[in-house]
Amino acid sequence: RAGACGAAMEPECRVLSIQSHVVRGYVGNKAATFPLQVLGFEVDTVNSVQFSNHTGYAHWKGQVLNSDELHELYEGLKLNKVNRYDYVLTGYTRDTSFLAMVVDIVQELKQQNSNLVYVCDPVMGDKWNGEGSMYVPEDLLPVYRDKVVPVADIITPNQFEAELLTGRKIYTEKDALEVMDMLHAMGPETVVITSSDLQAPLGNDYLIALGSHRKTKADGTRITQRIRVESPKVDAVFVGTGDLFAAMLLAWTHKHPNNLKVACEKTVSAMQHVLQRTIKSAKVQAGEGNKPNSAQLELRMVQSKKDIENPEIIVKATVL
Repeated sequence: RAGACGAAMEPECRVLSIQSHVVRGYVGNKAATFPLQVLGFEVDTVNSVQFSNHTGYAHWKGQVLNSDELHELYEGLKLNKVNRYDYVLTGYTRDTSFLAMVVDIVQELKQQNSNLVYVCDPVMGDKWNGEGSMYVPEDLLPVYRDKVVPVADIITPNQFEAELLTGRKIYTEKDALEVMDMLHAMGPETVVITSSDLQAPLGNDYLIALGSHRKTKADGTRITQRIRVESPKVDAVFVGTGDLFAAMLLAWTHKHPNNLKVACEKTVSAMQHVLQRTIKSAKVQAGEGNKPNSAQLELRMVQSKKDIENPEIIVKATVL
């Protein structure tokens, strides 16, 4: 569903992004804000944590916002009557009470604006060498499954997270499509499985993402558009890519509300441009034969401004 903000971005389109902040580097709000602003959105950020850098570095220091503090910030917006948003965007959270407060805020914002779209990346874990493991406390799963996903409109789980949310394992593309249908049934009308260990038709050097958009027409009939995107694997461990992906998907689904294929092509293509620029630059900094470190692998966000604004389509999606 397109928000109330028009195609010419008039009236303005406002996003409330509740994510991590880092002083140095690009994860959470630092990965989401710049792309959204470049693509014409007003972005209001609540920093769920403020760290010196992401936690993949040897050292990190900082503060964590608790649910009462989140509530207090929201109350300030409310008192000034500036709590009308077109989008809410959330990512990595470690605390159940914080997540529950996010749900309360989203529900209240949806009462203010029935067209509000909540984009949720249900960050819980990932697979390494085929073995899935959670990197958030396990008590977050029921909160995501029973409270968050039902109020979300667009979700971007990876394969492992999609499996956790539905309690069903994915072995084949058919399984994945069924899991996406189960996720639709839980609430969201757009589901993108951002990465999977499914066999790509183009071969082992490609990563498969799958998308599904379910629309209910005025007469009550449902149409579902399903797509597959194969993108070249990039041989490095990046941090902040999921945050960047969700932000760009928000922007491109807004600009192409009934065309998940184009929205995903633009999102994944821009993603590839950023990652290729990042790895190239990281290798130069690390020097011949050295493995780039966390600092060198920070996303080249500012340098990729043009690619984010107007991505050359280098990855095509297949309609299933």
